[in-house]
Amino acid sequence: MTTFVFIRISVRLIRAKVRWWPGNFVHGDTHVHHVVFGTVLLLLSSVTSLVIPDDMHGARLAAAAVLGVGAALVLDEFALILHLRDVYWTKAGRLSVDAVFLAVGLTGTFLLGARPFGYDEVLQLNPETTPASTFTLRLIIISVNLCFAIVALLKGKIWTGLLGLLVPVVPAVGAVRLARPGSPWARWRYPEGSRKLSRAYRREARIRQPIIRAKIAVQEFISGRHDLPDQDRP
Repeated sequence: MTTFVFIRISVRLIRAKVRWWPGNFVHGDTHVHHVVFGTVLLLLSSVTSLVIPDDMHGARLAAAAVLGVGAALVLDEFALILHLRDVYWTKAGRLSVDAVFLAVGLTGTFLLGARPFGYDEVLQLNPETTPASTFTLRLIIISVNLCFAIVALLKGKIWTGLLGLLVPVVPAVGAVRLARPGSPWARWRYPEGSRKLSRAYRREARIRQPIIRAKIAVQEFISGRHDLPDQDRP
């Protein structure tokens, strides 16, 4: 997160053409985006962490820190990778900020001790003393939670679906509620002119859009305004 904030301050100063701040990294006529440096750091830190002995804790922590820096640089230009063109300051570029926020949220949840589907509880069960029915019940609970999470994702509820992998019950709420307009579930299950699609549009306008506007305001306070017009794909 620290790297993301720093690089966003940097690009905002560059965009404002502040004289005392270094500009973009340019090689000849090519603007080298920071996703390139992030990719290199990710590769170096990943390979390094494989060869560092387990007892060299300081070196392993340093490799992990470099990996975090590389990940932040890559995620900050995630939208450029997805669209294969420079959409950094356009509306499509907001996807990069979403990717960073999502990564920070999931990583923070992991650091607080959450585990996907509660699989660690299953691993802690002793096969010799635990009845087979208990194993079966736990596996059924995990499978049901996974199904709910998949349905929530198909309904366009990204945060609900992903956080639901870590927090039980959350994906069930997303799975039983109306899908977002334009989501795969809505395209498959809500015919044009149907009552459910009309309700989905009304709910999107009444509830979802104000939340999105508030989210965009927070994002652009941190990352700068994405106000350039989207360019057509050549």
